[in-house]
Amino acid sequence: MDNLYPHYIEFRHVYKTFDKPVLVDSNFYINAGQTVAIIGRSGVGKSVSLGHIMGFLKPDSGRVIVAHEDVTDFPEAEWRRIRKKVTMVFQSGALFDSLTVGENIEFSLELRDDYDEQNKEDVVQGLLDLVDLSDYRDVFPTDLSTGHKRAVAIARALAAQPECILYDEPTTMVDPIMSDHMGNLMLRLKNQLRLTSAVVTHDLELMRKVADSVVFLHKGDIIYFGPVSGLDHSDHPHIQEFMAMDRVEL
Repeated sequence: MDNLYPHYIEFRHVYKTFDKPVLVDSNFYINAGQTVAIIGRSGVGKSVSLGHIMGFLKPDSGRVIVAHEDVTDFPEAEWRRIRKKVTMVFQSGALFDSLTVGENIEFSLELRDDYDEQNKEDVVQGLLDLVDLSDYRDVFPTDLSTGHKRAVAIARALAAQPECILYDEPTTMVDPIMSDHMGNLMLRLKNQLRLTSAVVTHDLELMRKVADSVVFLHKGDIIYFGPVSGLDHSDHPHIQEFMAMDRVEL
């Protein structure tokens, strides 16, 4: 299987249209252990790309490879298997407000019959330490900042021991200090856990910190796919305009 599909994630000539074309002949790949940033203006198909990787959307045509498998025509039962390997951290964090931070993380461990209660306690504490939230175990999500909610969501995602994490705008609506902290956390997970990841972002500083390569989307087309350094030398006017801004907010 790995020989058939050498890239961990790959889009092959993917097309997707809603009211208008959102992805047009989309081709890119992510190798195991690497981070790809997907950037561009709002509404150009960045989050739609993540939706295809998670199986929430199917392409109109083309093939989608995830976890070295062609998942394009997978039924939901097969997707459940893939989603144990690939998980997503949503902008909202999608935490349970009725559970504490620790309980939110432990929720991902409930199906693990190879853990006893003490194991679960230890894993939760270890994940809280990893995301620098060890003092927040008994706090409820409603008392957390947006940035801290996202850090908890990352810890909860890691509890399932995925191979790949997808981040949707991880630094949107957080202050610069938390934004920097989030970037450092993502870099640590990549280096320590060898996680594969895709990051949808407007944040050029985050892109430069964590990404190995970049997919630049414009009106459905990928106008650049390559190393981060290549963006600075691109003569494409839309890329030059985008790069001239230190940060573009939603």
